[in-house]
Amino acid sequence: MFATKLINIVKPNFLLRNFAVLRNNSALLCQQKRLKSDLYEPDYLISMQPDEPIYDCLNFQLKGYDFTVLESCQKEIHRYAEIMGIQVEECWATPAQQLKVQRYKPLSTAVESEYHLNVYERNVQVTDVPAWALGTLLRVSRALLPEGCTLNVHEHTPEHEEVRYVPDNELIDLKQQLDDMGGARVDKKKKK
Repeated sequence: MFATKLINIVKPNFLLRNFAVLRNNSALLCQQKRLKSDLYEPDYLISMQPDEPIYDCLNFQLKGYDFTVLESCQKEIHRYAEIMGIQVEECWATPAQQLKVQRYKPLSTAVESEYHLNVYERNVQVTDVPAWALGTLLRVSRALLPEGCTLNVHEHTPEHEEVRYVPDNELIDLKQQLDDMGGARVDKKKKK
């Protein structure tokens, strides 16, 4: 039963393939088809090709005042990088920076209005980026960038890793109290 189904599927495909070969036969006579395996290039020619520069690890840093807009822009940059064949190592968000902006009355020190702003940050980290792909990705990223947002591209450093994490203030306070009381207790070695 399975064999008859298989024959019914293969038979029309075989007939269609033969018809296509007959139809394109005149084109095949006029043109020789060249395969990749027919092309021989010596090793010394391959070794003489110039090396293209590759960027090791880059961060695309997006900053703005609206986190939903930033997240959608980050998603699009991530998607375009993957379409271009660029390896996206990871994406992350950092804690929001809270800014207090004061507007003064003209020619005085009296505050006219006060604003509280949150600056959000999203990052896309890409690795092993060829130079030709970086230029294209930068142009696409600038075109995707919404109004009021900024884009910075820089090499990854350990400081960028530390900014990602929120400090545990409770643990820091407990360590400070321990240091104020004289430090950690020294364990005595047990006598055998």
